[in-house]
Formats: sequence, structure tokens, C-alpha cells
Amino acid sequence: MNKTSIEWVKNPDGTQGYTVNSKTGCLNHDNGLCKGGGFPCYAYRLANGRLKERYLANKNWDTRTPKDYDGYPNLDPFYPRWWPEKLEQIRRRRKPAGIFLDDMSDWMGDYWPEGWTRQELQVIQDCPQHRIYTLTKQPQNLPAWSPFPDSCWVGVTCTSRRMINHTLPYLMHIGAPVIYLSLEPFLAWDDFSAPVTADRFLDAQVDWVIIGACTGTKANLWEYNHLVLNDSLKLMPWDGRWTLQPKIEWVREIVEACDKAGIPVFLKNNLKPLLLGHAEDRSLVTHYNHGESEFDGLELFLRQELPK
Repeated sequence: MNKTSIEWVKNPDGTQGYTVNSKTGCLNHDNGLCKGGGFPCYAYRLANGRLKERYLANKNWDTRTPKDYDGYPNLDPFYPRWWPEKLEQIRRRRKPAGIFLDDMSDWMGDYWPEGWTRQELQVIQDCPQHRIYTLTKQPQNLPAWSPFPDSCWVGVTCTSRRMINHTLPYLMHIGAPVIYLSLEPFLAWDDFSAPVTADRFLDAQVDWVIIGACTGTKANLWEYNHLVLNDSLKLMPWDGRWTLQPKIEWVREIVEACDKAGIPVFLKNNLKPLLLGHAEDRSLVTHYNHGESEFDGLELFLRQELPK
């Protein structure tokens, strides 16, 4: 169990939460580019970087290798692997914690054996003192596992309005204490898809919305923006890293729909480069401080709400 810097993963007392990975790896990518938007996957980069030897040492994978997989699990550190001992870390912790489960994978991927997912859900059921955050890009798989335990917050990652529209109908058919959307990275806005409205959020039982930018290395983001997104997003530095910022009108449409529906919004700090020019917008920025001189710039405090 590791302390996480993911801003929205909070313990019930409001302090920073944790990550636990009983599943690692994913098959929903093409050479490290996520099929859910085509962006460079941070988990793939880590698995093939500093975590490579540790992951390759784990031989606990499903032997039913998918037909469309043309690699070798023993040579691929990002091939889906099972770490059941990690679940015991959740059981052993008595103090209530906020835990992001499987942030190095997609816990609802089609490639996981049913028994492994059942073991995860059993641990969540057996540890009601915790708040377990989950995310998937496969919302169509959620209804089959519903209802979820009372401590399981069920989220779906959407990178575009098209993905939001694809996801919302599935959310109508699941039961969970908190259902949320993570619009990170927020990459595209298909003008031909249906608008996002308060009524549609309410019909889909959405309880929370997170919005964030795409982060990565300057070279990788420039290449992705240029070759895939046709230079539609703005490459901007932030906190020693680089980001591709969504359009302000996309963010505003989502926030407006949330406000009309009474849904809390969490704007990640990696949106600050975009919002520096909109510091007066109280729907996005709660307040700001001027620096001591004109060279210090503005210190922004973004809207970062949690479900009650």
C-alpha cells in the first residue's frame, strides 16, 4: 500500500490516500498508446521503466492468452498480472483509508479471470471501514457486477464527449454508493455528439466529476498532439512537467451541467495553466492570491469538491 499523490484520492478524514494494485497491466493499448483516446499510457511507461524487473518476476498471469495477443507474457511487463498478496494489505489496515484500487491497470478489463475480480470485490465487502476508488474504461462490463459493495466508489474514465455519451447509459444500470466520471485526460470534443446536460447526468446517477489535463514528457505529448490530435490542444508546462490542456469551453460545459444537477466537481491542479487566464471565473477558481511582485504571478485555488 503506497501513499499516492493523486489529488482526488482522499482518506475519509480528508488526508491523502493510497494505491493498491492487486492487478497490473492492460491489453487495451497499442504499443503503450491507450485505445481509449490514443494517448501515451503512464502505467505502460512505468511498467517498462523502473517497475520492469519487479513485474517480470511475477509469473502469476492467466494462461488463457487472448488470441489477438501476439507477444509473450514472460517478456512483457505490462501483460496483465495478479498480485493477491496486495489485497491482504487492505484487510490488515484497520484505520479507515481511501484506496485507489488498480491504478496500474483497468480492473474491469475483459481479460481478467472472473475469480480474480470476485476476490477483489470480496475484500471490498469485508472492509467497510475503507473507501475504495475504482476506475475503468470498460463501462459496459459494470452492470454484470452490480450492485457494488457500500464502500466501493465506481468510476469511469472518459477522454471525450463521445466517450461520455457512450458511458452514461451503462451507469443507469449499476448500484454503487458513488458513481463518478474522470475526464482525465480530457482530449476531444465531438461537435456531432449529444451535448452534456444536467438531466443526462442525473438520469445516469452521476455523483461526482473529475476533470484534468493530459500529462507526460514534452516530446511524447508534442508527437501525440501533432500526429493524433492535429495540434488541436495547447502544449503547456506545469510543475516541472508538460500538459496538453483541454479547451476552456469544454470544461465550462461540463461544470455548468454539474452545477445545474448539484454534482460536485474536482478540477485537478494540472489545469492551472489553462485557468490562469480565467482566475475571475468563480465556477472554476475558488480564489487566488497575487504574488508579492508582478513577477510572482497568480496562485490559483481550483474548485476541488468531494461527494458528501
